[in-house]
Amino acid sequence: MQNPVLLPSPWHEGEVAMQRLVGVEARMDEVGRRVVRDHLIDQHREFYPLLPMVVLGAVDPHGDVWATLRSGYPGFLRATDAHTLSVELAREPADPAESGMEDGAALGLLGIDLGTRRRNRLNGTIARNGRGFDLAVAQSFGNCPKYIQPRQVRFTRDPREPPALPPRASFVVDETARAVIARADTFFVASYADLEAGRQVDVSHRGGRSGFVRLGEDGWLTIPDFPGNRFFNTLGNIALNRRAGLAFPDFETGDLLQMTGEAELLYEHADGEPLEGAERYWRFRPCRIVWRADALPIRYDLAE
Repeated sequence: MQNPVLLPSPWHEGEVAMQRLVGVEARMDEVGRRVVRDHLIDQHREFYPLLPMVVLGAVDPHGDVWATLRSGYPGFLRATDAHTLSVELAREPADPAESGMEDGAALGLLGIDLGTRRRNRLNGTIARNGRGFDLAVAQSFGNCPKYIQPRQVRFTRDPREPPALPPRASFVVDETARAVIARADTFFVASYADLEAGRQVDVSHRGGRSGFVRLGEDGWLTIPDFPGNRFFNTLGNIALNRRAGLAFPDFETGDLLQMTGEAELLYEHADGEPLEGAERYWRFRPCRIVWRADALPIRYDLAE
């Protein structure tokens, strides 16, 4: 009888360091070899075509990473085989993440269904075509539904039409951005690490009660990290590379606040009142900010 083939660990040194810090290194080594795959399982291949929205993480030519949300009618995401996800999206020059989506670029992708709270992630490499691009899968895995606020979706315009209003760029957090952050119960974060095997980009969901992200007078955002799957993709990337990108969607208006900047891990208690359930905190300082009114052609209404 042959011994089973032992798959290599999917974790890089930053992720392993975070897992070691909380005492789960050995357990996550076993879990990672089992659940992080280099292909799309049938369940994921059936999941992506159902989605009207996708979250992407991309690195621009300056090395800054951006998170963004893009929409299409269900079916704009589809697996052409177990190793390729086809993404049918027109170019969007107003999106600062767009310049990081050239042929051969590394990309992070999160498929999230806010109605059922299901989410699955992958990262890989772009091959552009006339319809958008194909994403060659490097890593594919599921995520738990914790901290996702359930919402129902509706389209307000054809997702193939660009927004009518131009983006507004800034280097400081203005009052509009402050208001979005203060009431947010959801945001998305992109991060990356340049590894020996190549660049790995990740994009993930963060959620909590409205106001769980705190903006200090010094311009830094303090963000709680709640218990999760212990993969530590985002914090592991930040341990190696402090560049990060945040996207705050306003699901009532379709507006999108995008920021790129630097992040740092906090190993001591954050200033202010601790948030219930938070295990640790991290901070983010935006360096470039883009406000895109009506960027999203969809609206999400909170489910009853």
